[in-house]
Amino acid sequence: MKIALAQLNYTIGDIEGNKSKIIGAVERAKSEGADLVVFAEQALSGTPALDLLCKTTFIELCEEALDEIASHCGRIAAVVGVPVLTECGTVSAAAVIQHGEVERCISKRFITARREMGFLVQGSGCETITICGERVAVIVGDDLSRTSNFDKSVDLILSINARRFGKGMMTYRYNTMHDLAYVESKRIMLINQVGGSTEIVYDGTSAVVGADGQIELLMKSFEEDFAIFDTRAEHEPIAVPYTTYKDRTRMVYSAAVCGLHDYFGKNGYAKAAIGLSGGIDSAVVACLAVDALGRENVKALLMPSQFSSDHSVVDARELADNLGIAYDVVPITEAYKAVVDTMKPVIGGTAFDATEENIQARLRTVMLMALQNKCGYILLNSSNKSENALGFCTLYGDTAGAFSVTGDLYKGEIYYLARYINKLHDDVIPDSILTKEPSSELHPGQKDSDILPPYEVVDAILFRMIEEGQHREEIVNAGFDAEVVEKIHQMLMRNEKKRYQFPPVLRLSACAFGHERILPLTNKYGD
Repeated sequence: MKIALAQLNYTIGDIEGNKSKIIGAVERAKSEGADLVVFAEQALSGTPALDLLCKTTFIELCEEALDEIASHCGRIAAVVGVPVLTECGTVSAAAVIQHGEVERCISKRFITARREMGFLVQGSGCETITICGERVAVIVGDDLSRTSNFDKSVDLILSINARRFGKGMMTYRYNTMHDLAYVESKRIMLINQVGGSTEIVYDGTSAVVGADGQIELLMKSFEEDFAIFDTRAEHEPIAVPYTTYKDRTRMVYSAAVCGLHDYFGKNGYAKAAIGLSGGIDSAVVACLAVDALGRENVKALLMPSQFSSDHSVVDARELADNLGIAYDVVPITEAYKAVVDTMKPVIGGTAFDATEENIQARLRTVMLMALQNKCGYILLNSSNKSENALGFCTLYGDTAGAFSVTGDLYKGEIYYLARYINKLHDDVIPDSILTKEPSSELHPGQKDSDILPPYEVVDAILFRMIEEGQHREEIVNAGFDAEVVEKIHQMLMRNEKKRYQFPPVLRLSACAFGHERILPLTNKYGD
């Protein structure tokens, strides 16, 4: 049997556009002699559709579009991911189309992702169909990792999926497929979505794993792709990909560019604004924006204060020139003095502290938002996960923006990404930006190291606390200084209020704030 795998980029709610893509792939599969064409989970609706899944009219439009898709299939069979309304609620289903009609819908049993809980209900799970004399077990979403003991007569396990990208998650995915294929002695085919969907990026990378656990087909990552797989042909095994940290940085870069590109494109945005400080974070965001949107669609503001070092302005100018983006230098010194002088009746006579620092950060956001409002540039946030975790950020200042492309990456990962970008683009980021000590330059001589140990230590502790859920005692027993661990834990716990007010953050890790890690805002548990 020849199976066409259509790995496509869908848009939530664009039922007409998604339908057209699916029909186009059906016609291509027919022209290339395929017997079956398969599409990802919730291909017709896009995902995560959240409360749209609770709207009857939305589900009805999906059903009407599915009937039209079926009318184009004719002799070819198809499996299409679609939400279906049942008596108990909406299920995520694989619609099986044969002989030009929707034969049945096979629904997902296990609802494991938080983005689906409350919007989808449990279905009946895996079912077996027969196509061209071959028995195929059809399974939806995470049921693949929770189902075993398949019917012995099954020739192929077909999993339609919407698996998001996250560091390390791809390796886990293929290990799961390898183990299941080997234990069940069945070939597994996984078809995935691709593209950005607000804070999520679907990586694609659809694959076929043979009964011996070896990869027989691997499709592109972060790109639409189309392939024909012949179940009766011999297939050479493909080496397991994405196993090194170098590969991981490359994949993070691709995911960030894809997610940023689609966030703008699918929301009808074209131009991005960035505040360039001469630091590593804004430098990386500027590079990603140029790669995702084109240099002609990116504009930077350089907003030095009386506390900014001369080299920061020079570095920011050099970066902007290297990228070929437009920029303006808009000092905030006079505006800062005006605000402080205006507030003298309230704060006059007090020592310089975070109040004056935050005024600077918020003034820069005022300038950037003026550019967004007047010229239509959408403001990109330049935060990172380390600073977000510790509260090293100013509410309504550097936490502002329409979208954060790096907010789920630790500070050390920002440096890895910068070095990768420099290899890709001939040292576009000046070396002085890479080597300078991190500082927000909000008071004379300020350095992040005045308060914290090096970020390598901070990141290692935060990773254990956030991603691995380790207790402080475990971290101290691993060799970290007890006072430092306690200080970082306190900073992490008391800054939840800031994280509740972040812009949408592109999820690039397996444990993103506000999704995999959600704490009550009002919370006295401090252990």
